[in-house]
Amino acid sequence: MKSKTLVPVCVVAVVLMGLYLIPPAASQSQTTSQPESSRVNASKTVLELGVKGDGITDDSAAIQKLVDASVGSLRFPSGQYRFTKPVVIDLTKVGPTSISGDGTATILMEGAGPAFHFIGTHNGTASPKTVQPVVWEKERTPMIDGIEIVGKHPEAIGVAASKTMQINITRLVVRKALHGIHLYERNRNVSIDNCHLYENEGVGIYLEKLNLHQINISDSHISYNKQGGIVVRESEIRNIQIGNCDIEGNMGQETEPTANILFDISKGSLREGAIFGCTIQHTNDAPDSANVRFIGNGPEDPRKVGNFAIADNSMSDVAVNIHLKHARGITITGNTLWQAYEHNLLVEDSSHIVLGSNLLDRNPDYRAKTKDANVFKDCTDCTLNALNILATRGVPAGLILENCARMNITNCSIRQCQNGGILLSNVKQSRISDCLITEGEKNFAIRVTGGQEIQITDNLVSGSIDVGPGTEVSNTMTVY
Repeated sequence: MKSKTLVPVCVVAVVLMGLYLIPPAASQSQTTSQPESSRVNASKTVLELGVKGDGITDDSAAIQKLVDASVGSLRFPSGQYRFTKPVVIDLTKVGPTSISGDGTATILMEGAGPAFHFIGTHNGTASPKTVQPVVWEKERTPMIDGIEIVGKHPEAIGVAASKTMQINITRLVVRKALHGIHLYERNRNVSIDNCHLYENEGVGIYLEKLNLHQINISDSHISYNKQGGIVVRESEIRNIQIGNCDIEGNMGQETEPTANILFDISKGSLREGAIFGCTIQHTNDAPDSANVRFIGNGPEDPRKVGNFAIADNSMSDVAVNIHLKHARGITITGNTLWQAYEHNLLVEDSSHIVLGSNLLDRNPDYRAKTKDANVFKDCTDCTLNALNILATRGVPAGLILENCARMNITNCSIRQCQNGGILLSNVKQSRISDCLITEGEKNFAIRVTGGQEIQITDNLVSGSIDVGPGTEVSNTMTVY
């Protein structure tokens, strides 16, 4: 019987080790598929790539050179970076680009225009089928995060964007510039989060001559910008969400009506969106100041601004807390409004407004001489429910309706208003029911002048009910 030849164990071990040390072809391909220069650059900061960041050298050309070289990731460590002209990120040429810092880098913008200007080519909608391949390959999701920009020129802007897809702006600080963030021409799916836009001469977030679908503005502090906090002008906007922000003091040097939040659609349209969970307040010394102001495109077509919810906000300390003009389809619920020097609510030439469960207060801790009026003028088809109105001063009544039609007022509580409870003037086909109005013997609870087809029913009131011809009154209990 022949014996088998045995391979020594040590030889097998050596062979196996050799096989392990030889990289497979697939691994070699993966390793060499990305250029070495790109991999090195991605790990370096701009200081390591030749930028000075000393607050003296003009760094704008050096940064532009890195952008044009398609570095992709520009990381700014601690330092001051002087720019004398905008850094232009032409995405279709340079590819996906992000600008980031850890909050210790300051851009000193000493030239006119935006410190960072993102430019794309997206002409489609928000639908995936309209996005061209070049957008996903070269332009998608430009980002800026963790940077401070300080304006050192009267026309300096923080960040601007045009024709971008899914731009993300986070933890950005812009102050002492003209505008903080400027979006224009066309953008889609914008996200602005955790930003501080503070003490700028113009607007905090400016949407100007813009076609935009889908923008989320959240958890940001937008304050002391002299021409408005969030302003939309001459634009076509759909799906705008503003949530959980502190927005205050954004008025003072405007040459036209503005507000902490202004949608001026006298040209254009704005529909679909919400303002929710925000604190919106100040400035009492601006004569036409407002916290939230919607302006549609005129009495001939008052439907271009609306389909909107204003919910669960706290607003105070301006001439008008909420001002709607030429608007349609807005729900206003769960808000606390007080200290309005002229109007808590001013609604003009608007329709299909639902106003429910809001507190319109006069807290004795706030001693300013405010009127806090609540007025609807030239409105139709509105529902006013569960309002709590307290202590208006220097106006004809706590709730005033003028030249309105098909208005339904129910379940409201109105107290201590200086001259009266509810005043209807030239109103038709409207109803007041199930309200509690306590105004004392000297003031009227409900007064109707002019108008027709008015029903007043099932209210508990103190004070007089004064109605003119053509008014139907039924089941009303008057208590003195």
